[in-house]
Amino acid sequence: MTLEALEEEIRACTNCPLCRTRKNAVPGTGNPHATLMLIGEAPGRQEDERGEPFVGRAGRLLSEILAEIGIGRDEVYITNVVKCRPPGNRTPRASEVRACMPYLRRQISLIGPRIMVLLGMVPAKTVLGMYGIRFTSMGEMVGKVFHVDDVILVPCYHPAAALYNPRLVDRIRETLRKVGELYQK
Repeated sequence: MTLEALEEEIRACTNCPLCRTRKNAVPGTGNPHATLMLIGEAPGRQEDERGEPFVGRAGRLLSEILAEIGIGRDEVYITNVVKCRPPGNRTPRASEVRACMPYLRRQISLIGPRIMVLLGMVPAKTVLGMYGIRFTSMGEMVGKVFHVDDVILVPCYHPAAALYNPRLVDRIRETLRKVGELYQK
């Protein structure tokens, strides 16, 4: 299977009730051979409208910080754990995460990233769990670097959190600077 075929499968997905309220499924975007993959929680309103991840205010902040550390969005692959917008931007339900997990696993397998940044609690709990790492709390885990097999996992606050709590911007910058150093190696 190719990444393009998987993305088409995601766009046609009806595995959970979110398919009934979405405008667009949001498979992901970016370099299909990226060594750096960023994984968010779920699409927001603007992402649902455009069918692309991280295109709203949080996405602009993410792009700005990536540019500061010398990484272009065209170099990375960006996706979400859940591929359709939950109503009202609520946190995805466990059943919705389970419905999308086969897609995320296949994306990771097809892209083969060396580094994955887990943007927020849902991706941190989900992806760390996939690799047998117990999630404790975002405050404790943000910025930690986990080496598992040939993959580096780095939990980070979601850029949207910084829109509501500007004090988190520095923690996001610090974490992504660390990622930038790992990326350059």
